[in-house]
Amino acid sequence: MKELLGANDELAAKNRDYFKRRHILAVNLMGSPGSGKTTLISAVAKELGGLRTGVIEGDIASSIDAERMEREGIRSSQINTCGECHLDANVIRQGADRIDLKDAVVFIENVGNLICPAEFDLGESVRLLAASVPEGDDKPLKYVPMFSCVDAVALTKCDLTEAVGFEKQKFLKGLRAVSQAPVFEVSLKKGCPARGVKAVAGWLKKKYEALEKV
Repeated sequence: MKELLGANDELAAKNRDYFKRRHILAVNLMGSPGSGKTTLISAVAKELGGLRTGVIEGDIASSIDAERMEREGIRSSQINTCGECHLDANVIRQGADRIDLKDAVVFIENVGNLICPAEFDLGESVRLLAASVPEGDDKPLKYVPMFSCVDAVALTKCDLTEAVGFEKQKFLKGLRAVSQAPVFEVSLKKGCPARGVKAVAGWLKKKYEALEKV
């Protein structure tokens, strides 16, 4: 495992240099299946105020999400892991070359999983976790490696808080035991006003503006 992660870290360093030279904010978006990652990307991209956006989509199979992003005008590339439960640094460069962007925010939508993706550095600028309310308020203490390694948490599907008995304070207490990452409460229910998206987009804009211009 040390050899595997060591080789991955070398490639991640090269990816980081690639993104730096192209002035790209690479956002490793992680979360469980169904946590709302793709929907979050779609909504945030519309709030980024003219910034170019791209997506490297990671899935075990299919190109459903990449096709959706293309229809919405977001340049995307699909990576199918064929059974692997995470993306690694090796495939990220391939995906980045396909979308071929500069001066942009590029989302890396990782495979839906709260375990393996936390271990693999992709060369990203920031790590954002989509944690949905229906998953439960105990997840920060059950998946410590994931919640402790992220830079921010988008708490999605907040419109379901009452319906599923989600206790926000319990979730925050568990999160604060392992991380000081900011939390953005998000709701993107169809037919209702979006909530929390501007805050996520604003946070990413600041991260982008802080990038060193090469």
